[in-house]
Amino acid sequence: MSLDLKSLVRTIPDYPKKGILFRDITTLIEHGEGFRESVERIAAMHRDQGITHVAGIEARGFIFGAGIAIALGTGFVPIRKKGKLPGEIIGQDYALEYGIDTIEIHADAVGPGHKVLLVDDLIATGGTAVAAVSLLRRAGAIVDQAAFVIDLPELGGAEKLAAEGVSVNCLMAFEGH
Repeated sequence: MSLDLKSLVRTIPDYPKKGILFRDITTLIEHGEGFRESVERIAAMHRDQGITHVAGIEARGFIFGAGIAIALGTGFVPIRKKGKLPGEIIGQDYALEYGIDTIEIHADAVGPGHKVLLVDDLIATGGTAVAAVSLLRRAGAIVDQAAFVIDLPELGGAEKLAAEGVSVNCLMAFEGH
């Protein structure tokens, strides 16, 4: 019998600011069977799809992405915030509500012929995920699939990824933001 994974996600009202319903995945990953099952469900959606690498967005995307990479038998590519990776990197700027941020990968992490599954814990507005797709594609990778534990559909991030030619799979959706 499969678990109700959605019931394992805690909602914290008014965090990080008033009016926000924060969807906290720490309660899911603290639940051994819930964590295992969430990783396995996402991996099952992407088996036999030719995935060569899983790329996880810092920081919670590392948690799920690494597990999914192990389940799929692929390599894992960390997508880090600017200045966190040693060696030669390539970066991608993206807009925040107030300003610009940058994500980076190692320049040799992926290349032509690599098929990458992008993973993060949650898709909201999609800004970081769209930047990650652009970054991985600039490195030569094929990125046509992404997976998230949670979708906040009212914020439109999954639609932004779809507009970039990326198929999006999510384990659950929560209304509100």
